[in-house]
Amino acid sequence: MRPILPLSILLIALGTAPAFAAGPCTGFKWDVSKELALFNGPSVALSAAKNTAAAPTIGADRFYQLQLLPQAEVAFAVTPARSTATDGAYAGLVNLKLDAPGSYRIAVDAPMWIDVAVNGKLATAADFQGQQSCDGPHKIVEFDLSGGRQFILQISGSAKTTIRLTVTQPPPRKL
Repeated sequence: MRPILPLSILLIALGTAPAFAAGPCTGFKWDVSKELALFNGPSVALSAAKNTAAAPTIGADRFYQLQLLPQAEVAFAVTPARSTATDGAYAGLVNLKLDAPGSYRIAVDAPMWIDVAVNGKLATAADFQGQQSCDGPHKIVEFDLSGGRQFILQISGSAKTTIRLTVTQPPPRKL
């Protein structure tokens, strides 16, 4: 057993968790250390809007607690990519202010649909991941947000009236 301890210390120091360090939020294939740290910190409480004119603004690298509205009351900037039932579902809109174009991850604490509207169209999700047993975060969707200035984050199909979310840039990919 002794050789495992130095190897474990080396893996932790390199930012690679050993396979036996199991937990509900350790199954992501990406490095989600930034998202996990934000989900464990203080949050900023905001109310999502039912239209783009009233939408509050959020930025990257902050942790938000967002109060949603009944989905039937929300006028989306662009029709969501996935049709979800409005009965009992919650939704909302926020402006997304980003300092630089590039890849961004939107992480949420429960199942829901995440879209980003830009220039009257939906940005295409580059990738996504989820962990059923994790709620900090539960789902992460990555978007390439290079082509535009004003972004509208659209949340739909949530069973929860209040959600937690972050917006982060992924770490540089290792070759």
